[in-house]
Amino acid sequence: MGYHHKIVSINLRKGLRFEDQARAYLLRFGLTLLQCNFRCRFGEIDLVMRDGDTVCFIEVKFRKSLAYGGAAASIPISKQRKIVKTALFYLSSQRQYAHHALRFDVLLIQHQPDHSNHFNWIKNAFYGE
Repeated sequence: MGYHHKIVSINLRKGLRFEDQARAYLLRFGLTLLQCNFRCRFGEIDLVMRDGDTVCFIEVKFRKSLAYGGAAASIPISKQRKIVKTALFYLSSQRQYAHHALRFDVLLIQHQPDHSNHFNWIKNAFYGE
């Protein structure tokens, strides 16, 4: 395995670990998991969950420090558009959710100086166009 593949593998494992933490955090608030890491030609959505009758498309972001704006600054409008397109594609293949409300959330995980993680769940972080 080359150096680049090792780095990708390490980053993928780390990303999956934080997505597991995010899923567990959201399950404690009563959300129901529909799918993890939904991928299609338009992009990827980390978590698809239900909050009552609302289908939530959740982007998980982890940052070790607040440099460069921390986790919140890492979701530009171009990424938001990709998430919306991906969500619409998901809904086209999951007709049972066609009449549910939609919500685009972000769960920010920020590493703290005491080595704990702070979770900041932003509901309706952005809107589909």
